[in-house]
Amino acid sequence: MEALLNPEILSTAVRALAPILLVALGGFISERAGIFNIALEGNMLIGAFAAVWGSYHFESAWAGVAVAVIAGATYSLLLAVIVVSFDGDEFVAGVALNLAAIGITGFLLRLLFDTRGSFDDPRILGLHAIRIPFIDGIPILGELLSGHSALIYLAIAMVPATHWFLEHHVIGLRIRGVGMHPDAAESLGVSATRMRYLALVLAGLLAGLGGAQLSIGQVTLFTGNMTAGRGWIAVVIVMLAFGSTLRVLTIGAAFTFIIAAGLRLQTSGLPVQLTAAIPFAATLLALVIVYSRQHARAYWLE
Repeated sequence: MEALLNPEILSTAVRALAPILLVALGGFISERAGIFNIALEGNMLIGAFAAVWGSYHFESAWAGVAVAVIAGATYSLLLAVIVVSFDGDEFVAGVALNLAAIGITGFLLRLLFDTRGSFDDPRILGLHAIRIPFIDGIPILGELLSGHSALIYLAIAMVPATHWFLEHHVIGLRIRGVGMHPDAAESLGVSATRMRYLALVLAGLLAGLGGAQLSIGQVTLFTGNMTAGRGWIAVVIVMLAFGSTLRVLTIGAAFTFIIAAGLRLQTSGLPVQLTAAIPFAATLLALVIVYSRQHARAYWLE
């Protein structure tokens, strides 16, 4: 147990949390608008590739972040057009966009960088680690809270910001109103179409940020399908949050601790395939437990 609670694992968990948390918050916003967004994996992958291209092309990590945000939001617009404008099935559209993202990034990898599988170059600039004075030198706390990229701190700050936006800002309230009662919102002059478009664009923006953290915040390279299911974990986090941004944070932290612990267990001699499957097994177990309790509660209340 002490080995699993050492500062190195906790620091790894914090770094792993940021991309998943950003993507989950994006999915949370679109879910509040009444759209179950499972295209987060594809948005994140597009953002990861765009960040590497932007950083390489403009020789600036923050230019890479900006390109990732634009690419993520633009790709999410495709889901908005299919689901909102053409009333397409959100599940089918989301799966299609996730699969398309793998093909698109692979094609662009060959087209723009003349390579296959992965791209790594010294000209790809990563986000710098930020050292917090007075905290950096404190044992355990310094390793946990200091020395991370700006997007990690932004991800944590986005939790209360998202809560405030949806609970207190007029646009956030309109998004929630459209998600709960679209006809009633329309009768009050609120365009359900515009609010859902906005929610999906915001989701794509945050997913793009998550992809940027993954490709130029943690490393400085792109590999095919490097999101490796993180977008799907974000979808599950949204499902388990039940409308609470605080639960998005706590559940996300639990999952990323499991991911970090799995990486640690690889050094103990366990097969890599087994440790890599641990987060997804935990995801399925959490879904089964939560929804079985819901059904049991509903049964006894009948």
